[in-house]
Amino acid sequence: MIYPIVKYGQPVLEEKAATITEFNTPELTKLLDDMFESMYAARGVGLAAPQIGIGKRIAVIDTTTGEDPSQKIVLINPEIIAAEGSQTGEEGCLSIPTFRETVTRAQKVTVRAQDGAGTTFEMTGEDLLARAFLHETDHLNGKLYINHISPLKRDLIRRKIRKLQKADEWS
Repeated sequence: MIYPIVKYGQPVLEEKAATITEFNTPELTKLLDDMFESMYAARGVGLAAPQIGIGKRIAVIDTTTGEDPSQKIVLINPEIIAAEGSQTGEEGCLSIPTFRETVTRAQKVTVRAQDGAGTTFEMTGEDLLARAFLHETDHLNGKLYINHISPLKRDLIRRKIRKLQKADEWS
């Protein structure tokens, strides 16, 4: 099932998501499959559960956008345990469509998370994968990439979104 992507302005995007305590359930397996399907349909490389209106600490990532199924990553209850270096690049978000801004993030990131079975693992990523780890983990903590840009640019984006909302072009 393809879920609609929740857009900026919905409270679920700015709330800390709930920790997952039950694993290996048919419901979780279905949700993970649906999240990948929803992410691919939206042409994203990452998707956090709050972006589909579910306030749970789950994210999926595939920097190949479905080209290589072996690259699918499930992050449940993730936490960033190491970050080093610096990279600056354009970043966007499925929940803030059409807007992109330059964001500086760590170049190399290690995340500790659980998979769908509840097994804890650590994974290190660089470049786009590091950016995806940080971006999706931010979502689970109620933060958006616009929290990493200047207040002036953030305010400009918010004003443009308010105009779109008034024109009923943002839902």
